Amino acid sequence: MIKSINSTELKTMLDNNEELVLIDCREQEEWDEGHIEGAKFIPLSKFPEIYANDLKDKEANIILQCRSGRRSLNACQFLLGEDFENLTNLEDGILGWQNNGYETVK
Repeated sequence: MIKSINSTELKTMLDNNEELVLIDCREQEEWDEGHIEGAKFIPLSKFPEIYANDLKDKEANIILQCRSGRRSLNACQFLLGEDFENLTNLEDGILGWQNNGYETVK
């Protein structure tokens, strides 16, 4: 099952130090412009080839994000097919994160 959250909910989770794995599936140029601190970079264009390097626990709380929520939903669907169980899509993506004034790092 794929859940959805918005950037305000993600910020609360991060502020509360909840156990989660945040995956940014945008492309290199987008990542370089700024990303959420603590996120792991797995671009959607290379996702099938490299996701297993960073995602070993199929029961971990995995949150995927991209620019607006579309690519991250695709990544969620891919991981669902690989038997990952606890998947969440950041429905408003990095755009929502930035629109709320939350910080990014380079």
